[in-house]
Amino acid sequence: MNKPLILVVEDDKPIRKLITTTLETQGYKYHTAETGEASILEAVSNQPDLMILDLGLPDMDGVEIIRKIRAWSNLPIIVVSARSEDRDKIDALDAGADDYLTKPFSVEELLARLRVSLRRIRYDSEKLQKDASVFTNGNLRIDYAAGCVWMGQEEIHLTPIEYKLLCLLAKNAGKVLTHNYILREIWGSLTYDVPALRVFMATLRKKIEKPPAQSKIIQTHIGVGYRMLQSGEDSKLG
Repeated sequence: MNKPLILVVEDDKPIRKLITTTLETQGYKYHTAETGEASILEAVSNQPDLMILDLGLPDMDGVEIIRKIRAWSNLPIIVVSARSEDRDKIDALDAGADDYLTKPFSVEELLARLRVSLRRIRYDSEKLQKDASVFTNGNLRIDYAAGCVWMGQEEIHLTPIEYKLLCLLAKNAGKVLTHNYILREIWGSLTYDVPALRVFMATLRKKIEKPPAQSKIIQTHIGVGYRMLQSGEDSKLG
């Protein structure tokens, strides 16, 4: 079983070291970021399982980071902050944080909060796998068991690569998937380059977006990757 990847966003070096050492001793994988901009880039590029976030960063307030992350991801976020006022906690939780821990904190409590969040992730994932043998998103329907794709009442015939690409996007609907992430997930390596990926994505879009102006499903993030829009989202971009 793969160990969870934790993104630690903290600009205070001693506290960052305390957190990462604690994670390392418990067998967790981790990446770190010291600024808000770097944290968002890490979240997009590496798809961590959970974020530990300090609110007081040098370039961006942590609440703003939470809002930016929530615009495209359900990544669990545990705030670890010196801000102890109720208003600060409410603002962070209202923005989309999953938990709030006040500094100074004990590593035992941090690990306990971490375990709770990760248990919820596993529960949600298992429930999703059990319940979602059929994926629906607007007019798009994917029957994973049968390996069939439908747009409304029309069955769409896809090549094996097109089907794998569509399923990968569907299982991460709402998330931006980077070019390298898609290449690794579909081909297991970077053997295929980004131009080749664009060709496969273009043929997929032609089959499921009819006409494209009225039924945009896949959004292009230029220079980054692709995202499956969820039903009802603004589809003017990409």
